Amino acid sequence: QVQLVESGGGLVQAGGSLTLSCAASGRPFSNYAMGWFRQAPGKEREFVAAISRSGGNTYYANSVKGRFTISRDNAKNTGYLQMDMLKPEDKAVYYCAVKTSGSSAYSYEYDYWGQGTQVTVSS
Repeated sequence: QVQLVESGGGLVQAGGSLTLSCAASGRPFSNYAMGWFRQAPGKEREFVAAISRSGGNTYYANSVKGRFTISRDNAKNTGYLQMDMLKPEDKAVYYCAVKTSGSSAYSYEYDYWGQGTQVTVSS
């Protein structure tokens, strides 16, 4: 079992920045690829970014490419999502998730999920 706890969400003005953290426990974080997903009210959960187990490969949704940066520190068992140039449409609950083997943009492939953290962007 892996437990994931997100933090760092909050209210920010459009154009601002936030950094989300995902603290993992239970099993070695380095065994898992990590992804960030988000879900806005009334919408499906969508892929945001993913990172390989070593951190050497990253992937982004087109909607966040160039604005968001995913990273990880395996020594600290923590993953991150740096969000810059935030837009009102980025408002959502953000979830981190982990899976064995390679990264994926498909939520159903992920094995463990955090509880989510709310990000609100005011215009």
